[in-house]
Amino acid sequence: MKQPQWMSLLGLANRARKLISGEELVIKEVRNQNAKLVVLSQDASANTEKKITDKCSYYGVPVVRVESRELLGHAIGKDARVVIAVLDDGFAKKLRTLLD
Repeated sequence: MKQPQWMSLLGLANRARKLISGEELVIKEVRNQNAKLVVLSQDASANTEKKITDKCSYYGVPVVRVESRELLGHAIGKDARVVIAVLDDGFAKKLRTLLD
């Protein structure tokens, strides 16, 4: 089974250490204006979704959505992840084109 191109790109970004995962760490990177793109799973809780989207809209960070937390975690070789921040412009631009 071949995985989607965006998952491969996320895995590459993770190996390059250009990703951060976890709600509090993502919010910290958004606040410090290091996050270029936030990837949020569609099965995130309402509270988490509101917190992340409000923070991202305030700081002008784009948010894209993926189907599930399992897919997001699998893409970076970890357990289920609800939210990921991409810290590199190149990876962020390419991911936006693949996920939009």
